[in-house]
Amino acid sequence: MYGRIDYRRAGYQILPCFVTRQALLVDSKAEKSDNSATLQTNQTSLPLTHVRAGKTVDVKGSLDEVLKAGDSAFLTTTIFAHYHYDGDTCPRVLKSITIAALPNRRLSAAYVVSPTDTIWIAGRNAPTLGEDLRVRLAFSRLKAKCAWRVQKLPFNQTGPDWSRGHAPWTE
Repeated sequence: MYGRIDYRRAGYQILPCFVTRQALLVDSKAEKSDNSATLQTNQTSLPLTHVRAGKTVDVKGSLDEVLKAGDSAFLTTTIFAHYHYDGDTCPRVLKSITIAALPNRRLSAAYVVSPTDTIWIAGRNAPTLGEDLRVRLAFSRLKAKCAWRVQKLPFNQTGPDWSRGHAPWTE
């Protein structure tokens, strides 16, 4: 499997009614903001339709919705582990990890309805300098469309849950 993804694995997804081959792609991000994650076009199969500087951007994600390997086909699934650090301290202190499950292009009608009803916001690239398009996945927008796709693991090392050896998920 290919792409600018930190972890790639082919396997099987076992569901109640059937089994499918799955290409699991996991990417890690470390950013100061915990509101969004920056993506490149080759990290998603979804259309990257959104508004940037008052204009509609409509670019196809370049990750195939189904990857072919020999005679086998694998449904692509992209997961983001987004590390949110306190940006004002040195060394940096991990504040939270957000896990986001990005939908496959086959589900795009529910997640990228229009340039204003979308999970995307403008990315941190400079089109005037010829930089490749990047977008940001807005966690709140994805969570509003499907709550289980975004989970936040807060790191508060002094809280009561840490004394029991775990940190709570937020719903």
